Amino acid sequence: MALWPSRSLPPDPASGAEVLYLQHAPLRRVDKRFLSWSIDISVFAGGLWWEGAGRARRGVGTLPVPPLSLDSKGLDRLVSALGPAYLRIGGSEADRIHYFEAPPDEEGGLVLSRSRWDALQAFIARHDLGLIFTCKYGLFRRSEHGSWDGSELERLLQHACERGQRIDVFELGNELNAYWAFHGLRAQPGARSLARDYDRFAELVRQYYPEARISGPGSAFWPRLGETFRPFTRITPRFLASLQQSLDIVDWHYYPFQSERSPLRTRSARLEAMLDPRALDDFGRYSQQLSRLRDRFQPGAELWTGETGSAQCGGQPFLSDRWASSFWWADQLGQGAALGQRVMVRQALIGGDYGMIDRLTLKPRPDYWVSWLWQRLMGQRVFRVRSSDPYLRAYLHERPDADGKTLMLINLHGEPLPVSLRGFGEPLGAYTLTAKHPTARKIRINGLKPRLHKGRLTLTDIPVVPLPSTLPPHSITFCLLPG
Repeated sequence: MALWPSRSLPPDPASGAEVLYLQHAPLRRVDKRFLSWSIDISVFAGGLWWEGAGRARRGVGTLPVPPLSLDSKGLDRLVSALGPAYLRIGGSEADRIHYFEAPPDEEGGLVLSRSRWDALQAFIARHDLGLIFTCKYGLFRRSEHGSWDGSELERLLQHACERGQRIDVFELGNELNAYWAFHGLRAQPGARSLARDYDRFAELVRQYYPEARISGPGSAFWPRLGETFRPFTRITPRFLASLQQSLDIVDWHYYPFQSERSPLRTRSARLEAMLDPRALDDFGRYSQQLSRLRDRFQPGAELWTGETGSAQCGGQPFLSDRWASSFWWADQLGQGAALGQRVMVRQALIGGDYGMIDRLTLKPRPDYWVSWLWQRLMGQRVFRVRSSDPYLRAYLHERPDADGKTLMLINLHGEPLPVSLRGFGEPLGAYTLTAKHPTARKIRINGLKPRLHKGRLTLTDIPVVPLPSTLPPHSITFCLLPG
């Protein structure tokens, strides 16, 4: 979708918008687990986290939380409704955690116990999830980069292999180009040293899990800045060029906004920004940059968005957990699929202001219901469409059952928008998400409050309605179309 000129006023919604079907052959094909999500290792293992914290310290929150219970029937019901998916266990404390036991000279450190690891394996088996695991990098002195020590990881790999446990994707370290922010300036690895460490890492992993995939480098991209400053932290090009072992996945991390907790804010999470199409377009620009690097240095690898959420550092209170947050999320799913991102990993399934599920109440937030509809209506095959209005975002997929297509329409206007469709055939009906106002906690689908009844909610529980000729203000509509 084209960038909206910075000095122009938004188009008048009363004049309407047109959506054109451009190409009947599929443009892309995404993974069947395209919409995936994470549980931060701080929440999973019981570390420092964001709820109630007013600031960040070394890339993490400041308040301790207990380990997340994975045996909750309520959580099971919510997770079952969002499959199939990958579950990523990662986050800033992935590089500080110890596997199974802490060294004798380090008391009080975060530990991933055997019982916690086995509980995770039972959880992913119960829900048939693929597991993405962020392995500990853990070298914080610059002189030690390039000689990564995998002995601690090998202990976990041996345990997992002996029990036939599942790990689908391995990555080393969390946002390695941002170590300067998390662990100090002297901790920042250089690109070539990091490539040597990654080669050692890939060799070790493939000894135990030869069929698993290796993903990297998971660099953080900032809105307006991209991969920050060259050559100090813009490490992705040289890293990819220096690898001896090939990657299966080239991935990156991206948050379109920063919360008030973030020490670096290039685009603060404010209501106006979260409804501005110019803020959403940065994702496409950086995605295309990464695609060109992949094509040049790792042409056999897939592109994944390995971590994304509404706002860095836990999300923005009173915005990331509200209806306003659903617009960037729906748009980034659509953009990512159209631009060749095979998987989109949402930070987070649960926990923080940006969690799709409230950690304390286990209530689903608006983004959860957007994800729920996406999983049921937007399949793997992606088609090319164009909108005449940058405030109307449009994305077309074949439905998962291949019985027709679904056109997702995101109306960023605060007023009703007349819409005409060209080349699609007669619409069969629609599901429209609305709320009383952008900062509302609760949403409706076709006027009904969505609820899980005895662990289940199907589309047949929500009657389909005709596609309205005028889209409601601040709404997301899934329009059903013939094949």
